[in-house]
Amino acid sequence: MSPNSSTPKTGQLSSTHCTTDSVPTDRRTAYWRETLSRTFGAVDIAVPDQVCSGAVRTSPLGRLRVATVESDPLRAWRTSRLIARGGDAPLVVKLLARGTARVEQDGRVAVLDGGEIVFCDMARPIRMEFPRPFETKSIVLPRRLLGLRDSDFQRITATPIHPDTTLGSLLSPFLTKVVDSAATYPPRTGEALAHNVVDFLTALAEEQLRQDTAESPSGTGMLVLRIQAFIDRHLAEPNLSPESIARAHQISVRYLHKLFQAEDTTVSRWIQRRRLQECRRELARRQAEGRTIAAVARRWGFTSAAHFSRAFRAVHGMSPTEWRNSAAAPGSPAQPLPKGAPTEPESGASHCGHAGLPGVRRRADLVGGAGETAGCCDETPGPHTLDRASSPAER
Repeated sequence: MSPNSSTPKTGQLSSTHCTTDSVPTDRRTAYWRETLSRTFGAVDIAVPDQVCSGAVRTSPLGRLRVATVESDPLRAWRTSRLIARGGDAPLVVKLLARGTARVEQDGRVAVLDGGEIVFCDMARPIRMEFPRPFETKSIVLPRRLLGLRDSDFQRITATPIHPDTTLGSLLSPFLTKVVDSAATYPPRTGEALAHNVVDFLTALAEEQLRQDTAESPSGTGMLVLRIQAFIDRHLAEPNLSPESIARAHQISVRYLHKLFQAEDTTVSRWIQRRRLQECRRELARRQAEGRTIAAVARRWGFTSAAHFSRAFRAVHGMSPTEWRNSAAAPGSPAQPLPKGAPTEPESGASHCGHAGLPGVRRRADLVGGAGETAGCCDETPGPHTLDRASSPAER
């Protein structure tokens, strides 16, 4: 390590600044390899003439980390052997702020220019080459936060996100600002901002998946997209079920199950996951502070408070109340309610905010709802229905 830099350790929450400036020339390559490995996961590197210089600045942002790398030309690669050693294997969302880059992963090669963004999955082999001095700004996060399956990650890596696209034009300056200013935020503000960053990156990943599907359309694939859009429009209806979905699309329930089996999930689990996502987003919005947990759950089609709380904790690792409290930190930007969401629950109404986005795909290993029973709540309303919440804390 450079004498002027702090030593970053796994799980450390302080900001770090590592530089090669005062490292002896004959040790710089080893030092730079060690520094990059601590930041992104174990990698090997090669530099021209075994001489390099560079700096890495990292800061925590809630459960995320941000990193700025400035370096001379280099090649870096992460092999199956390095992955097998264990340690962190995060998802890295990387913005090339300066220079050019070549990223190879999952059978694709992306050639990046300044301002372009790419997903790098450190859980699988990857090769990167920077032929000229460069600067990158990265969000480093646990893969599980995006709720994608391994097969979905494989579809979005090494695919450039251009700054002239709708989401790319928004994300590029946003990511730059977040990375550059993360060290200035108090911990609670950083945690609140991290929630928004994850939602933004989730939307970006879903857009990439939608475009990937659109580029290779099939009759079955388009039918699944139409069914997913139908589910989004009717999420708030407690009686949404495989039977009602199959009837609306004039297919058999058996064939509907077969379609979702090919998506590596079930119909009921897909519905539940979408409902949990909308509840999570609404609970984080300031405009929803006056609503009870039970009212938010009912708004998105849950009929049992106990079941909702268990399912939410299983997916997000915390209770709905804990999630709401963590998102209510000072400095959290106000967020509008989902488009079309009602002020009060209305029986039989369609309230999904994604009705206008039939191509959005919500892929995840979903929790709960093991059977294909009506809707997503596998409990019969009784003492723990939403009208009588399971505990005051969940109201």
